[in-house]
Amino acid sequence: MTLSRRWFALLALGAILSAPAVADDTTKAGAKKRVLLVTHSGGFIHDSVGVAEDVLKKLAPENNLEVTCYRFTGDPEARVKVKDKKDGPERETSAVEAYSAEFRKRTGKSVEAENCGRINKATLKNFDCVLFFTTGDPVTKGELTDLLDWVKAGGAFAGTHCGTDTLYGQPAYGEMIGAYFRTHPPGLQKVTVKVEDAKHPAAVPFAEGGIYEDEIYIFKDAPYSRDKLHIILSADGFKPMAGKNDIARKDGDYALAWCKESGKGKVFYTAFGHQKKVWDDAKFQAHLLAGLKWSMGQLPGDATPTGAGK
Repeated sequence: MTLSRRWFALLALGAILSAPAVADDTTKAGAKKRVLLVTHSGGFIHDSVGVAEDVLKKLAPENNLEVTCYRFTGDPEARVKVKDKKDGPERETSAVEAYSAEFRKRTGKSVEAENCGRINKATLKNFDCVLFFTTGDPVTKGELTDLLDWVKAGGAFAGTHCGTDTLYGQPAYGEMIGAYFRTHPPGLQKVTVKVEDAKHPAAVPFAEGGIYEDEIYIFKDAPYSRDKLHIILSADGFKPMAGKNDIARKDGDYALAWCKESGKGKVFYTAFGHQKKVWDDAKFQAHLLAGLKWSMGQLPGDATPTGAGK
C-alpha cells in the first residue's frame, strides 16, 4: 500500500471510531446506542468472552455506546444435578450456580443476578443491537422468533466467532446469521486477509490485507452462500488440513466477515474473536465497531449479495 493510500485508510479508520449516531424515529442524533452482548455458552465456553465484555465496555464511552452483558440467558431457577469431582456424588443446585462455576473456570468471572437476562419482546425494546458471542442454545424457540421479528422490524444483529456455533436446531437462526460452523484446523492459523469490499467500513481496518492469526472457521455448505451474503473479508489461498484428513471446502471459499439485510434490519458477522489477544487488538476492535455501527445504520455500506448477478 502506498503512503497516500495508507494515510487515507487511517483517516477513514478514525472516522469509523468517531462517527456519531444517525437520527431516526427513535433515537436523536448523538444519543447513545444500546448494545446487548450475549455470551451464554451452552457448548464450549471461550475464555475470551470475559475479555470481550471488558473491551466493549472500555470502548463504549468513546463510541457513544451503552453496553449490557448477558452471561446467562437460561432459567436461573431450574434445578440441575452436578458433580464436584468426576467420580464424586451428584448434588442438586440451580442452573445459574452450575453454569457460573463453569463460566468462572474459563473466564475468571462469576455469573451474578445482574448478568442474567432473557431475550424476548420485552427486553429487546431496550436495545439497538444484539451481539452474539455464544454457543449452544442461548434462546428458546419462542425467544428466537421474537429476536427474528425484532431484526426484521429494523433491529441490528451481529455475531462474532462462535455466533455461528449456535442454535443448530433452529434453521431460521442459521439463515439470519448466514452460516453454521462445521470445523476448524487444530490450533491457530495465519491467513492472508483478502478485502472483498474495500469501501465497507468493517473492511477499512484491514485495508492493507496482510496476515492475521486466529482460529479460522470452516462453515457448512448450507446455509452459507455468496448469493445471500455480502462478503467483506475472506481468507486468500487458505488450505486447511487436519492431520491426514482434508477438511477443506470443495469450493475453497473461506469467508471471514460478511453482512446482509433482514427485512428492515441489518446483520453483521465476523469469524474473528477466538483469542483473548484478538479482542485486545486495535485492528479487530475497529473492525467489530465498524460492523456494529453499520448494522445500526450509523455508517453507510453495501449489503448486496456478493454472488448476485454472477
